[in-house]
Amino acid sequence: MTQESRPTLGVGMVGYSFMGRAHSHAWRNVGAFFDLPYTPAMVALAGRSRDQVVAAADRLGWRSAETDWRELIRRDDVDVVDICTPGDTHAEIAIAALEAGKHVLCEKPLANTVEEAAAMAEAAERARANGVRSMVGFSYRRVPALALARKLVADGRLGAIRHVRAQYLQDWIVDPDFPLVWRLDKDKAGSGALGDIGAHIIDAAQFVTGERILGVSALMETFVRERPLAEASTGLSAASTGDPGRGEVTVDDAALFIGRMSGGAVASFEATRFANGRKNALRLEINGSAGSLAFDLESMNELFFYDGTEGSEAAGFRRILVTEPAHPYAGAWWPPGHLLGYEHTFTHEVRDFLDAIGTDTDPSPSFADGLRVQEVLDAVTRSADRNGTWTTVGGPRTTPET
Repeated sequence: MTQESRPTLGVGMVGYSFMGRAHSHAWRNVGAFFDLPYTPAMVALAGRSRDQVVAAADRLGWRSAETDWRELIRRDDVDVVDICTPGDTHAEIAIAALEAGKHVLCEKPLANTVEEAAAMAEAAERARANGVRSMVGFSYRRVPALALARKLVADGRLGAIRHVRAQYLQDWIVDPDFPLVWRLDKDKAGSGALGDIGAHIIDAAQFVTGERILGVSALMETFVRERPLAEASTGLSAASTGDPGRGEVTVDDAALFIGRMSGGAVASFEATRFANGRKNALRLEINGSAGSLAFDLESMNELFFYDGTEGSEAAGFRRILVTEPAHPYAGAWWPPGHLLGYEHTFTHEVRDFLDAIGTDTDPSPSFADGLRVQEVLDAVTRSADRNGTWTTVGGPRTTPET
């Protein structure tokens, strides 16, 4: 299908900061590299400040701007609502958009609480009956190397899964004078390293293995408990010192937990924003009865595979450069060996979402998948609050488990 013959699908996006820029890049470029059922039209961008949202719309390629997301949803020329805002706004925007008959792409984590995520999943299921689709934006599923890892596991190349090791290591707030931005405020972000980056490794582990996390034992820590107020911050609580220039950090800096997978494997997870020297190290290692896989996002075009069925003379981890036309997504881009980057994952995400809408099929990960991740985040928090007590994912939330 040529671009001229494709029907148009109008897109409205809420939020234009970090994720908004990444999503805008994807919407602008997806049609140049993938054959799509629709031509996405970047109709409108929504944000609270008139001057800032107009400037962002012009810079990022959106045709118009709105200062109220409700007005964006009411527009007849908007068919898809893309939510790139802090987690405390996800549920209200997504549910309203779904009830208005708009397809919804929502950034991760799906919400700030299990209750909000459950309401979103229920709204998505109701809308699904009317052909309205929804997806949560776990973009790392669209890294070609991780998509290949999922295929190798599904094809049985690792045998029975025994161990899962997942880490997400960053260092962007090790400076105690880094300002108190919204990601450090529980009311806006829901949690700290746990929800921000821990959600990614939870989803990646479940995606690659095809299994669920059933229970956890966790601890969490906040290393820097007071920070300078960001210049543009409002509504953040003053520090216990009474210093009007500082505020309280109300989220975790690091979260660590062990878990049990539904297939019987044991798992360990570590999410921290205090790993000095690590910039964006999402690491996943899967050990099975017949082989192993290892991945590090800081070398995102590489996947390491160990075939345990080979003889010991030539056995060893094999480096796979995941840029061949046969590899997931890679064939749409450059010749083999010409590397892809972080931004491509969002283009792949948008492509898959549009394909699902065009074929009237359920996109993945669904809001139900996002709810399952939220239930793990909740179990981790409850376990940490109970000094590491083993906590069932999705289990009772008011009394400790034994």
